[in-house]
Amino acid sequence: MFAISARDALLLVDTDVLIWLLRGRISARLAVEACASVEISAVNYMELLEGVRDNAELRLLRRTVRLNGWRILPLTEAIGHRATSYIERFALSHGLRLADALIAASAAEAGGTLLTANARHYRCIRDISLATWVP
Repeated sequence: MFAISARDALLLVDTDVLIWLLRGRISARLAVEACASVEISAVNYMELLEGVRDNAELRLLRRTVRLNGWRILPLTEAIGHRATSYIERFALSHGLRLADALIAASAAEAGGTLLTANARHYRCIRDISLATWVP
């Protein structure tokens, strides 16, 4: 279940939710479709690219992104600075990893809500809004 109503909000979707959506999980599709504007971090997109098994899956991924109108947020200097700060503060204490720091920084810089099934990865970061989706 999708924890908050974000129909009018910008939503940055985490890789775990996108994977479920691409596997055909209806509840993931409904959670993503409930938002007016969906964006994905370049890191999310690269993680999805790492998981494709052949050219047909690559074409399907590209088509899904294009047909849904998902904007891929580029990595910027500001995102890099913010992610570095997150790693400095939370890698040792909370086990924050590089990809999650970059995704969180992207959400913070975009001013949107991060939809994730892995909220525990991001709870230590207070300057992002989280929406939890349960598979």
